Amino acid sequence: MEFETGFTSAPDGSVLTRFGRTMVLCTCRVVPGVPRFRAEGSGWMTAEYCMTPGSTNDRFQRERRGAKGRTMEIERLIGRSLRACVDLAGFGDHTVHVDCEVLQADGGTRTASISGAFVALALAADSMIERGLITRSPFKGTLGAVSCGIIDGVPVLDLPYEEDARAEIDLNLVLLDGSAIVEVQATGEEGVMSRAELDALLELGTAGVRSLAVVQHEALGAGACARLGLQALA
Repeated sequence: MEFETGFTSAPDGSVLTRFGRTMVLCTCRVVPGVPRFRAEGSGWMTAEYCMTPGSTNDRFQRERRGAKGRTMEIERLIGRSLRACVDLAGFGDHTVHVDCEVLQADGGTRTASISGAFVALALAADSMIERGLITRSPFKGTLGAVSCGIIDGVPVLDLPYEEDARAEIDLNLVLLDGSAIVEVQATGEEGVMSRAELDALLELGTAGVRSLAVVQHEALGAGACARLGLQALA
């Protein structure tokens, strides 16, 4: 796992996220104003996700007329997850646009996007504090996401494509501060799962998210974490 911050200079927050061979460019741009369905000063956040044509072995067809199917599902997951880790009012009269572009896909692109988007969002919020655009941290805690599954009866964390394609059970886990569940997506790809299998995957995924938080905090740096009130997980 690696988060290369400042990968591009134009956005308010930018990070190249690497989970094995999966690479996602996560950027964050803050603009004045909020949508009409939000009260003035209440803040808002939205997310977009896409896979670039060269991200897969066979050329991925770019979606030119808006998100469809799987893409829309992932965009909503990213947006819900990010909004769960902040107090939107902390952004004041601003809208935050988060963009996740998959440069190389090898499994777990949605969870890598969420984890990297959190870092990009934190960088943008820290920049807003330093520029005097907001007066307090909007964060409730550290957001992380991992994929896991069961292969040949064995729980496995962070599946690459060749494992994901033959997993009997697939699970995506999003946690706040390594404990509070934001979202669980679990599917018995080859049938059904037992409660014991679900519990084993939740335990494995939780350990993975907590390890991930250490890497996220290192990427942000001690100063930014202090300004944003992001504490190391006990």
